[in-house]
Amino acid sequence: MWARVRRIGGKVVDSLRVEERTEREERPHNLFEAAATYVSACVEDDQERIDEAAGWVSPEALAFGVNELACRAVVALARERDASPRTVARDLLGLPAA
Repeated sequence: MWARVRRIGGKVVDSLRVEERTEREERPHNLFEAAATYVSACVEDDQERIDEAAGWVSPEALAFGVNELACRAVVALARERDASPRTVARDLLGLPAA
């Protein structure tokens, strides 16, 4: 009888371990993942991915992430072009040089 109880108890413990692993694998998306996915989907005009990424975080968090991505992109391009971030930003937006 005790062997039967141990076998059933072992199955219960194993099933709990599988559920714990599943919860860890389904981690929430962070705002930078959401921003990167959102911006790349906008560039590719993929409305389904845009909507998906927009649902991962709050609108405020997404706006912050997109802003941070824009800042980092302008800085990286400025370094690459050996120009000021202001010049690069204006060039990207098609604005005349200041």
